[in-house]
Amino acid sequence: MDTKKHYRTLVLSDIHLGMRWSKVEEVTRFLSLHTCDTLILCGDIIDGWNLMRGRKDKWKTRHTEFIRLLLDMQHTVRIVYVKGNHDDFLQRIAPFSFGNIQIVKDYIHTAPDGKRYYVLHGDTLDEVTSRHVWLSKLGDVAYNGLLWLNDRYNQWRAYMGKPYYSISRKLKDQAKKSVSGMSAFSQRLASLAREKQCDGVICGHIHRAEISRYGNVDYLNSGDWVESLTALGEDETGAWHLCRYASLTESCESFEPIPTDFDLPSLSRSFA
Repeated sequence: MDTKKHYRTLVLSDIHLGMRWSKVEEVTRFLSLHTCDTLILCGDIIDGWNLMRGRKDKWKTRHTEFIRLLLDMQHTVRIVYVKGNHDDFLQRIAPFSFGNIQIVKDYIHTAPDGKRYYVLHGDTLDEVTSRHVWLSKLGDVAYNGLLWLNDRYNQWRAYMGKPYYSISRKLKDQAKKSVSGMSAFSQRLASLAREKQCDGVICGHIHRAEISRYGNVDYLNSGDWVESLTALGEDETGAWHLCRYASLTESCESFEPIPTDFDLPSLSRSFA
């Protein structure tokens, strides 16, 4: 019998329902092993871009089952759905509430000790996504192709008795521009949290889970459910944990925010 672990708050992002590579069975399993008072869905839960490409086999029964799970959960769990760029069709209706579910563009989360966290998906501070949507969508097609290659490569590795290896993640981690871009992204979000008079920021978007600190601002990224299979969990004391799913069991690793040497000047323009 499974022992469920309880969190005050769970944060999930970038599940990409409607995308072939979405690990929806794993995230469903993860939620079956945890309970929480508040579930924050931090954007790109539904991949509207992928669904708009016309193939009818992208939305699976398991994707519908995940939506049903959320509808069942909302009877006992407060659910806050922050829209992202892949589910930007929600832009027209946000803010909107039904039952115990809120659909919003951004959100302020208050910790037990009174600390305030600015919650957003993060796409509005990604210059490619916000200013060059066509380039972002082209990159999304390329990313899907890389995931296809990754899938074929790991089928061969499994046949050879070798463990899973993510080509796409390795390429992203080794690319200097990618790493520097992620650092700049994190700094912009931390600066925005300061502008909002918040103690920290919670986001997704770049598919890279992280808990760190920029100056006096906590930066928390919940990762994704395409490659990383990660979530954020806040316990009853307000401490944050980075939860990593693996196979049919998962481990939750606690991290102290890592101090950084970045100076965070005020943003030159508002992203409110």
